[in-house]
Amino acid sequence: MFTGLVESVGKLVGRSGEHIRVRPARRFESPQFGESVAVNGCCLTLERDFPDGTLEFFTLAETLDRTNLGRLPIGSLVNLERALRLGDRLGGHLVSGHIDSVAAVLSFTRCADGDFELVVELPELLAPEVVEKGSIAIDGVSLTVVRVEKGSFAVRLIPVTRAETALAGRTPGTLVNLEGDLIGKYVLRQLALRDGGAAGETERRSGSSISMETLRQAGFL
Repeated sequence: MFTGLVESVGKLVGRSGEHIRVRPARRFESPQFGESVAVNGCCLTLERDFPDGTLEFFTLAETLDRTNLGRLPIGSLVNLERALRLGDRLGGHLVSGHIDSVAAVLSFTRCADGDFELVVELPELLAPEVVEKGSIAIDGVSLTVVRVEKGSFAVRLIPVTRAETALAGRTPGTLVNLEGDLIGKYVLRQLALRDGGAAGETERRSGSSISMETLRQAGFL
């Protein structure tokens, strides 16, 4: 489990078969064989660390196919976060490290008020989980949704996020990893079970019929 608070940016320095190698900008302290690390939000298992700080991870063909890790060119920057420890502060939101979808960046601009806004394509499958003021992980970074439109959503990046993550280098057309809100997934699942699958069809549409009353009936309120 992760929080979406990036600990270091790393450089993708190698990809060979089912392994990738990443060199963190800040070396990991006492990396442990078998520990979980989120690489661009994707939970991977550390298999080897090298004297120069480079980390090697095993990646299933499924992982490379369903995330941007199999498509990024060598030299690309990725976000890194080690797994949450019991007792740590939960500064972002609960992130499982299981990517739901990849999507293209549509724009990354500076707004009139000085904020930087990142607009990303919203896959239909993920649409029911993305709500204004809700949380989403983009390449492993915990962010708050500021606007949802048909086919897209927007987030704003604070200076620390721009300076300390790889998101500042994402340009239109770049593919990013998306993970929807974990709690939202369970709410949708429970509603689907309660309605005998009817809500499952709602999940596949870009709109959502979830209301305070349906949540109350399902026992969440």
